[in-house]
Amino acid sequence: MEREEFNRCAAKYQDTVYRVALNCFGSAADAEDAAQNAMLRLWRTDTAFQSGEHLRRWLVKVTVNECKRIAMHPWRSRRASLDECPEPVFEDRERRELYQAVMDLPGKYRVPLYLYYYEGYAVNEVGELLGLKPSTVQTRLARGREKLKTILTEE
Repeated sequence: MEREEFNRCAAKYQDTVYRVALNCFGSAADAEDAAQNAMLRLWRTDTAFQSGEHLRRWLVKVTVNECKRIAMHPWRSRRASLDECPEPVFEDRERRELYQAVMDLPGKYRVPLYLYYYEGYAVNEVGELLGLKPSTVQTRLARGREKLKTILTEE
């Protein structure tokens, strides 16, 4: 990949890659490491991307795999809270509260919900990215929505 093309792609997708990693870990430091490694893989790849969406899907898949790889290291024993991470800016209070409620869910529900609702991936695509069957993704989305409903109605 040429330097100019890489710089353009990195500028366009680095935020998405970081947010996906942040949702996998909940730790800004680990998310930065995973995002940096994913961008390094982009720099080194010889893959000819057919479109911007193909590149985006490839980067998300690489990021998820990088997060899994980092999470398996024995030295990684602490999990930082999402409170230390910058939050997206929302215009209204309800959307901000909903986003915070999603971020408070366990990772197995948070990551599929995030990819589906905030990144706009279809159920099949979320399954491919996370290495899950579409039926498993649908179950996690349904259970995550139920947990959100419970959390938000309690407040």
